Amino acid sequence: MHHASPVGKPRSVLRSTFRSSLPGRLGGALLAAALLLLPAPAPGQQPAAAPSGLTAHDVARLRLVTTAVVSPDGGQVAYLLDVPRDLETQEDGAAWSELHLVDADGRSRPFVTGEVDVSDPAWLPDGSALSFLAKRGEDETTALYRIAADGGEAVRLLGHGDGIDEYAWSPDGRWLAFLAEPAESEEAKALGEKGFQQIVVDEEWRPVELWLSEVTGEGAGEPRKVALAGSASELSWSPAGDRLAVAVAPTSLIDDHYMLRRIHVVDPAGGEVTGRIDNPGKLGAVRWSPDGARLALVAGATANDPAAARLMTAPATGGVPSELLAGFEGDAVDVAWLDAETLLWIAAEGVERTVRRQRLGGGPETVVAAGAIWGSLSVAAGGPDGTATVALVAETPAHPGEVFVWRGAGEPPARLTDSNPWLAERRLAPQEVVRYRARDGLELEGLLMRPLGVDEGQRAPLVLIVHGGPEAHVANGWLTVYSRPGQVLAAKGYAVFYPNYRGSTGRGLEFALRSQADPAGPEFDDLIDGVDHLIAAGVADGERVGVTGGSYGGYATAWCSTRYSERFAAGVMFVGISDKVSKLGTSDIPNELYLVHARHWPWEDWQRMLERSPISYLEQARTPLLILGGDADPRVHPSQSLVLFRYLKLLGSTPVRYVVYPGEKHGNRKAAARLDYTLRALRWFDHYLAGPGGAPPPHELDYGLDAAAD
Repeated sequence: MHHASPVGKPRSVLRSTFRSSLPGRLGGALLAAALLLLPAPAPGQQPAAAPSGLTAHDVARLRLVTTAVVSPDGGQVAYLLDVPRDLETQEDGAAWSELHLVDADGRSRPFVTGEVDVSDPAWLPDGSALSFLAKRGEDETTALYRIAADGGEAVRLLGHGDGIDEYAWSPDGRWLAFLAEPAESEEAKALGEKGFQQIVVDEEWRPVELWLSEVTGEGAGEPRKVALAGSASELSWSPAGDRLAVAVAPTSLIDDHYMLRRIHVVDPAGGEVTGRIDNPGKLGAVRWSPDGARLALVAGATANDPAAARLMTAPATGGVPSELLAGFEGDAVDVAWLDAETLLWIAAEGVERTVRRQRLGGGPETVVAAGAIWGSLSVAAGGPDGTATVALVAETPAHPGEVFVWRGAGEPPARLTDSNPWLAERRLAPQEVVRYRARDGLELEGLLMRPLGVDEGQRAPLVLIVHGGPEAHVANGWLTVYSRPGQVLAAKGYAVFYPNYRGSTGRGLEFALRSQADPAGPEFDDLIDGVDHLIAAGVADGERVGVTGGSYGGYATAWCSTRYSERFAAGVMFVGISDKVSKLGTSDIPNELYLVHARHWPWEDWQRMLERSPISYLEQARTPLLILGGDADPRVHPSQSLVLFRYLKLLGSTPVRYVVYPGEKHGNRKAAARLDYTLRALRWFDHYLAGPGGAPPPHELDYGLDAAAD
């Protein structure tokens, strides 16, 4: 239930864009320590003000690189930069996504910036220009644009249907393949304007279709549809330009997109399917080998594998892919080809990541060590000196996502961007890996932020931040976002712990399967064991422990606030689960919930589902609980929050508050809703872990915005 993508068709945002980052020349721990060292004032001078910790408003203005694409000659990197709205000067909404270019010396140029939402940047094969998707000017839907590599005004190339989802240039640049959903019919629009806006659930889907258009100096020609039996995504040309690989799901419903996509190799001339790759589970990255003979995949090993995280290859003629590293106690994150026999891939191993090189039939060789959370591989194989240039997006405990470039030769990747230079003025809490044993002996790990301003040996209030999924994990990078404000809590004197409980990714298939068919069993006992470990280590005050999380982490929060209520003094639940009986039947991913979570249907054991529901333990709840979520959430229906709130309020045995965000789905996208969430969560913990407790604090907030007083 970590999925935060929108309901309906699988837009290009559903692709595995890495929204995170990496460190500067100092390692994350060294940089965090360096920020704590202040120069002594000269005689007669006033001492410099100590740097302050991170605040909620700092989190609200963080910029992060989300995508990086290296030019064909390796000389430049195009990247997307998420820029949050400034609520004092701009209308509320989701972050803008800008297009920038940076060269090998770190000189960055803004290309398409301001109030824009750019996606899917790509270099034309000859490197002369960039293309991207955006809705600009008079566009009613997302269209394709091109801008020269040396700058100038972007030119609209193509718009189609209900907007272009994704696209790919043929290797010679003459053909453009793209995916788009058909536009709504004029008749349907007219009826909608008359008030006929009913929705027939699961039946009114439109397939995402594959189209081809020839590109000349005058622009893109009239598109031609390539017929497919289903809904398309994950599009790429073969190196020779004679075939297209495209993932096809039976429908465009999100459940099918997650669970049933299979790769089809298509002859673009006649539309014939020349090969089908029967990946057995979820599908991630798909990459052609340079000779066109194979495809590399990041995919699930079985239908029950909770994540697309196994490294595989398959012949382009089709068949069942072969797993390259069966039994690897880690995950593959992304993959690229260096040559026809050599792969470059990112490996997640617990809370760390490395970049590895691997010959087919051989073993992996680590070429970039841990020290940052590497992601978003983009490779230019033919640099001026014949070496490959690799662009990465990476993060560290010291900063969110930034652009890095690696050129091999034993050198570490070089950081090219600094999107938040003001972070150097903030004092960041130390972050460390914690390993502990669960009550059954299983070794677990997580990440601890030490509280600022608390002497060593002094116990601090603890906030447990539980990740969603559970097919996700917390990596040793930048951990602070609006709904998980770790550094802000640490700056206020809290210890903050992010546990990777059993069922988390990053430790191989066996570990990821450990929580299946047993919701809220040992997986959530792992959370209690982590708290006990920190109490025994003298870090945490056992009387002042809070818990928070979203989605499956929200389920954990509700469970800890009811079943384990005696252990927690405050809870903040976000888009969480309270009733397993109704959860599957009100979600848009029922098959995924069955295959990689519950492993049985509710009607096969109603009582077990009820026993694993927080609502079964309401009468023993004494944990003050703040519940938050959007009213348009398709993944975890808002009724999961409402029923928990209503029952706790009727019982009256513990403080409870429910905050609803209109129009938000499975996670808040708009700036105002994000800031409101952070401020409310912080105040709830301050009130119940460090403050007077008792009745809830006032529901009104001071947002600290000058414009609010105008």
